[in-house]
Amino acid sequence: MNNKKQIAILGSTGSIGTQTLDVIRSHSDKFEVYAITANNNIELLINQAREFQPEMVVIANEAKYNELKSALADLPIKVWAGADAISEVVQAEPIDIVLTAMVGYSGLKPSISAICAGKTIALANKESLVVAGELITALALKYRTPILPVDSEHSAIFQCLAGEANNPIEKILLTASGGPFRTFSAEQLATVTKREALKHPNWTMGAKITIDSATLMNKGFEMIEAKWLFDVTTEQIQIVVHPQSIIHSMVQFRDSSIKAQMGLPDMRLPIQYALAYPNRIDADFERLDFTKYSNLTFEEPDTKRFRNLALAYDAVFQGGNMPCIVNAANEVAVAAFLEDKINFPAMSNVIEKTMQATTFIASPSLDDYVQTDKEARARASELF
Repeated sequence: MNNKKQIAILGSTGSIGTQTLDVIRSHSDKFEVYAITANNNIELLINQAREFQPEMVVIANEAKYNELKSALADLPIKVWAGADAISEVVQAEPIDIVLTAMVGYSGLKPSISAICAGKTIALANKESLVVAGELITALALKYRTPILPVDSEHSAIFQCLAGEANNPIEKILLTASGGPFRTFSAEQLATVTKREALKHPNWTMGAKITIDSATLMNKGFEMIEAKWLFDVTTEQIQIVVHPQSIIHSMVQFRDSSIKAQMGLPDMRLPIQYALAYPNRIDADFERLDFTKYSNLTFEEPDTKRFRNLALAYDAVFQGGNMPCIVNAANEVAVAAFLEDKINFPAMSNVIEKTMQATTFIASPSLDDYVQTDKEARARASELF
């Protein structure tokens, strides 16, 4: 009898996906890859499929289906293609955990599909909760689907809450590195290059999330994600810039006590915690040596220089489909910056103007979210 947890990895070729496979590789006695998916990176997907030999492999880009099918023809692997196929594959009966590591809005429908199928969600696609937090949390409650956070900050909060079920949260302290431009003036921000923005001081991540970290939009999204994951108000979430990235986040309780989760910046730790939950299992990750980190510092974020953070707060205060609008506009703006079409501060301008121009819906349905995403992307694309 196979007692290994069966894992589906959505976005296996990205930063989180490849690190998830590292964890599974190190604990092949506990975890097994059942399905992997990718958007475009067919070469790496083929290599992963040949190594881990999952039951199913999906490429979102249908134009690459024949190439993938041919490359894996000698193996007993089911090969599918298309965005809808990703939503279908997560429903496979043997799957225990669906790790959602797709980038951006594309992760929404597969996340909903996995929740409705009753699969445990290891959530690395924060945009699902940013875009449709109310819908996602309602479905998770309806289908009794556990959502285990994989983002380092939300995993830290989750770990701090272990054993505290009867103690309400007074405040969440959500830490942020501040990104590579933490000390830059507004004038300096106007001249930063794509190459500079892609150099995060502490973490190794994909291009989109690295830019989001540099603009602090990532922290705005994490604030929204924390609101839904831990059932708190935005007033109960304080963002604290912590440049060393050793304390991954903290929780304050009503007796004034604060619990923190600490460690070196390594995404494999929260990934492994989610896969093995509720157990902690052995890991060969580097251990934190406090003698090398004698100064841990904290400061307030500057929402005037980093306007995306203020815009994320505006979106969650307005509610409805406004976070969906912000997410769509941000994806368009980041892509434009990476293509050298706009400069660093202009990303905030695109997002703000898209928020003003896109139809607001106070109580959106799933179809409304889909239409909002399309409209917001079109509005944002007109701005450069």
